[in-house]
Amino acid sequence: MADTGTLGRSTTTGGRSEGSRGRGRTTIADNVVAAIAGIAIRETEGVHSVGRGASKALGAVTGRMTGSGSSSGARRAVKVEVGEKQTAIDVDVEVEYGTPIHELADLIRANVTEAVETMTGLEVVEINIVVFDVHIPGDDEDDSADEGGSDSGGGSSRVQ
Repeated sequence: MADTGTLGRSTTTGGRSEGSRGRGRTTIADNVVAAIAGIAIRETEGVHSVGRGASKALGAVTGRMTGSGSSSGARRAVKVEVGEKQTAIDVDVEVEYGTPIHELADLIRANVTEAVETMTGLEVVEINIVVFDVHIPGDDEDDSADEGGSDSGGGSSRVQ
């Protein structure tokens, strides 16, 4: 499924903690890292929603049906790449109007890094954030026609 950032891969931790030497291996699936990151992002003040389009709608529907909206929707909206010792994370977010986006991005990175590194022992090497919309209180949630930005007509970029 294209919206799913986890492709069923997993990572094996080996020797990262004193207690694990010679006593077996621990394997952490990609979807676990995606769920941890997604929950940390949703808990960040100023984030209105995580994911866009189908993954956002599907997460809302499954959350209402199963009561597990925070983790299942989060996994679909967060894409991760997990190696043996490191992970990289990509996420699309909608922010609350009035929130300084550059400060929010720093806060998201700090929260996700703390949560993922603490819970998994993996080093977070990269968190790419795409802010795709601003939520204005009172606006309809169904503004899908505006999704994707506006086209000003010109073929070349006006800014760097």
